[in-house]
Amino acid sequence: MRALVGKLEEKQSLKTKDPAVARQRHAKVLAEVEERWANLRAGSSKLTEREAHELAVTWHDRWLELYKDSPSSQTSWRVDLADRLFMPPPRTNKLDIDIFAPLHPDVRAIMDMEAACRDCAKETLQWRGLAESPENIRLVARAIGHAVQRASITLARYAKGDFGAGLSSDIVPRPILGAKVGVKFDELLRGWSNERLPAKKTLYEWTRVLRAFEKFLGHDDAGRVTADDVVRWKEAMISGGLRTRTVQNAKLAPVRAIFQWGYENRKLAHNPAEKVSVEIKVIATERKRSFTDEEARLILSNALSEKDSVRRWVPWLGAYSGARVSELCQLRTSDIIRIDGVWCMKFDPEAGPLKNSNSERAVPLHPALIESGFLKFVEEAKPGPIFPHLKPDKFGKRGGNGTKVIGRWVRALGITDTRLSPSHSWRHRIKTLGRKHGLAKDILEAITGHGQKSVADNYGEYPIEALYRELCKIPEIDLKSSVVAK
Repeated sequence: MRALVGKLEEKQSLKTKDPAVARQRHAKVLAEVEERWANLRAGSSKLTEREAHELAVTWHDRWLELYKDSPSSQTSWRVDLADRLFMPPPRTNKLDIDIFAPLHPDVRAIMDMEAACRDCAKETLQWRGLAESPENIRLVARAIGHAVQRASITLARYAKGDFGAGLSSDIVPRPILGAKVGVKFDELLRGWSNERLPAKKTLYEWTRVLRAFEKFLGHDDAGRVTADDVVRWKEAMISGGLRTRTVQNAKLAPVRAIFQWGYENRKLAHNPAEKVSVEIKVIATERKRSFTDEEARLILSNALSEKDSVRRWVPWLGAYSGARVSELCQLRTSDIIRIDGVWCMKFDPEAGPLKNSNSERAVPLHPALIESGFLKFVEEAKPGPIFPHLKPDKFGKRGGNGTKVIGRWVRALGITDTRLSPSHSWRHRIKTLGRKHGLAKDILEAITGHGQKSVADNYGEYPIEALYRELCKIPEIDLKSSVVAK
């Protein structure tokens, strides 16, 4: 790819410090880069007229964005001359055309407009990894001319105070974009689901979000949805008391992703939710924290006397691995295995749904777990789930019921700080201890199942002995000085 791309590395600023916004922009940029590379691999090809118009839509929106606040300042594009762009010169005396015609202001303006369109066409073809043939350049340049003309006409209306529809989806005829008319929400959801294969719980929750959006709109025609509709929905949710984090991550994100799938698969003319977001403000008093040493001693000491296996072992496993409670609750006896001589617990999707691909992993058992008798507990358990009395929910997860059991029990011990999560704060604690005791950062992330931060982190493997070496740096919790709750 180096010869085709022309460089050793693709690098582009996302122009934000907000992680939530960065994730959204990264997904879009990554899709664009992958599309361009695919086009480069495919080699030279001649574009159709429809494809050229689809490529030109971006320039329509750029032009509007550039002048929307001061529409009367747009003077470089002559609306009255646009129909004469890329037309063959009139039949007249060759001497007049070669010498006198270029001096005419209208001819000079047409030449400048055509040159600008060609420059934009070359930039577009290069960015998309498409062949920069004279035919493609001319085809895309003409399409960009039409797109900028439409935007300029809209700006002329704006300058007169007529702020009507301005997005490309409202101006460009759908057939040009290959979009379907009357696309239902369910059709988009099915298409997205069939391709992305989400977890059952994710599909259930995202379906509920779409139903709520549909109820708010009063219809289920995705093709009729505008950015203003999404903004009104966002404002209604915030006015209704929903936290900004919930609105951004649990409401807008699903709609944005499903509509983006519709746009990329030519079912929609554009993604109306693409640029709609909420600024998430983190309040210090609401930030989740780790268990302190004293809180950890209190929980683990009380767990020692518990007869219920979930309350006995899930806190201990979480304390010395940082694993998610959903992962721990669906462990099977067959998932406790020796790898390279080290006892480990294996988180396998066959045991139940996992959060993501990084969640599938093996984590060494900390010596404190073995000394506390965990291996004996597993050995005496019947084949199958090690917590068989935890019933799976409708999504096949035991973690939901396990979370409730642990949550009520921990709160009953007197740990009521709302910044603490009875189960998840063990993950915060393992990261805190990792920093305190100098665990290798990439190995700590491999232990906890967090995503890798760079491509380099995905090179090579993480040997179990390396994971065990780092995990053993975390000292055993001293329970002798603890005060056991009644």
